[in-house]
Amino acid sequence: MNNNKIGVFDSGIGGITILNELKKALPNENFIYYADSKNNPYGNKTLDELFEIVCNIVEKLLRMNVKLIVIACNTATTKCIKMLREKYKNTIFVGTEPAIKVACDKDFKNTIVMATPGTINAERTHELVINNKKENQKIYLLPCDGLADTIEFGTEKQIKEKVSSLLSKYKNYNIDAIVLGCTHYPYAKKYISEEFPSATLIDGNKGVTKQVVKLLTENNLLNSTNTKGKIEMIYNK
Repeated sequence: MNNNKIGVFDSGIGGITILNELKKALPNENFIYYADSKNNPYGNKTLDELFEIVCNIVEKLLRMNVKLIVIACNTATTKCIKMLREKYKNTIFVGTEPAIKVACDKDFKNTIVMATPGTINAERTHELVINNKKENQKIYLLPCDGLADTIEFGTEKQIKEKVSSLLSKYKNYNIDAIVLGCTHYPYAKKYISEEFPSATLIDGNKGVTKQVVKLLTENNLLNSTNTKGKIEMIYNK
């Protein structure tokens, strides 16, 4: 069987925000989306635990003939993508990381980066700050313990309350940008905007999509048919 599918995985529903962008850009491609709700949240796992989890998912996707794998999770990307590329040398991986560079390039002065504790503590996240922050910019790294979990399993009221409690201490910081460093967080956009109506919300979904298109093109892997692609959903509950 030809490798004609793109694999996408996350710790639940969050990565569907990336899948939707990919579908718009690549309507003829076939996708497999693996929602690993059983192991949500990834942000509180040890590195060994998380690497074992993501390797099991990668193995499943490879058995289903994928040509490229999108890690639609900031935590899994920032902690595991280097090791995955070493272990699966013939597999093309595209990761998701907090859009800190975008916030810095757009010259926002006071940026909150909302992410899981795992992403906030990851070496890669701190590299992004060091490599991109200008002298006149402030970046506040906010570990949002439990927010992805609340979005995955909680009520709208619980999500609203969780967002409010996390962001309350930044009310007087003149925040002009908020980086959504977890693919679950776009589902809470309206509540984040209620706390900071004038702040620009930034996620990495368009950047991920751009990179997928680039790598498919460079490796001559684009689906050449004109038929509309299919999406297969797998829920690990």
